[in-house]
Amino acid sequence: MGGERYHHWFDGDGFVQRWQIGGGKVSHIGRFVATQKYIEESKAGRFLYPAFGTHVGRKGLKNSDTGNVANTNLVPLNGRLYALWEGGSATEIDPQTLATRGIKTWRGDLKAMPFSAHPKIDPDGGMWNFGTAPGANQLIIYRLNAAGEVTRTAMLGVPQLNMVHDFVVSGRHLIFLIAPYDMRPGADTSFADSLHWAGGQRPMRALVISKDTLALRQVFELPARSVFHFGNAYEDGACTRFDAVLHEGDALRKVALPMRGDSRMVSDNPAATVQITLDYASGQAREARLFGVSEFPRVMPQVVSSRHRKLLVLGAGGRELILDSVNLIDTDSGKVDGYHFGAGWQVEEHVLVPRRGARSETDGYVVGVAQDTRRAQSVLTVFDAHNIKAGPRALARLPYRAPVCFHGNFQA
Repeated sequence: MGGERYHHWFDGDGFVQRWQIGGGKVSHIGRFVATQKYIEESKAGRFLYPAFGTHVGRKGLKNSDTGNVANTNLVPLNGRLYALWEGGSATEIDPQTLATRGIKTWRGDLKAMPFSAHPKIDPDGGMWNFGTAPGANQLIIYRLNAAGEVTRTAMLGVPQLNMVHDFVVSGRHLIFLIAPYDMRPGADTSFADSLHWAGGQRPMRALVISKDTLALRQVFELPARSVFHFGNAYEDGACTRFDAVLHEGDALRKVALPMRGDSRMVSDNPAATVQITLDYASGQAREARLFGVSEFPRVMPQVVSSRHRKLLVLGAGGRELILDSVNLIDTDSGKVDGYHFGAGWQVEEHVLVPRRGARSETDGYVVGVAQDTRRAQSVLTVFDAHNIKAGPRALARLPYRAPVCFHGNFQA
């Protein structure tokens, strides 16, 4: 905009999309989220506000919603739809037209508080979420009921808190992984550039918070790595097990490289999907590797916070770090049922969709979007969850290429 470019993938304005399947047809619409930032910058024809990875000093931030880009996730709750960012409030979206309804304030005293883009929906329809205030070393916990009403909140002091993108919820706990970054903000520094990798000095920490008390139960130490996304968590006797994609070194910097003209090679970006076991009696954390270079883990919605045996991930099978396969992992046996799209494809997050009355974690579909870069088309893909290797059961091609998205959810 105005001859300038952003430096990081996380900077762009939110663009919400809906693929609607019905009557044997698929329709697609997309709209930018009309945030304050988007409206003012569109009118000015140039960037005005600082972004996550790009310092812009023309206008300051009055609060966390001044620069809210609502660009990370789109989550339905109680018949309403919310575009989420992690640095500020949720933004309500009209579920039919995708028009922007405005900032959502869950409760008067929570105005402009950070509300993460990765809430977890419990089987009872309620929602757990969090927010971070790294400068104050404060972790904020939210519990909403199925009607979208805040029922519980807590603020916990966490030393050396930095960016936390996602978390995971088990039957009795909330679990956060804190990567070893030091925060050194400066007057002319973006938030991303203020984060300095400290993996040579500190481990990664796993914080376990009790659902009953919203108090810190225990802290575990793991080898220093960075993390974006989690799969699921469940209790196993005196342990909790959960899935995460762990990246060697500073993944935040590596994500920014393509914006600056450097390609990301798989060999330079080691990462793996693992299952971590937290043993409360010994205070030790153990890891079991499930899959190689991968991202965007998901499980069937009916098993969230309980025992699961199937984990969906996207994999990168070429030389460059481009996600190009859909894989369903059996977490007990380690076997993988996967499909590789091949050269020229870029695969976005896929989700598991159960059939009505589903009796197993493979009784349903895998649904998502893939970019056919050679034809410049966005493609809706549908797999049978019990036989992904057979390839897509259906494809719906747009006659154009829509913007690549981070996250999405299915709504019947």
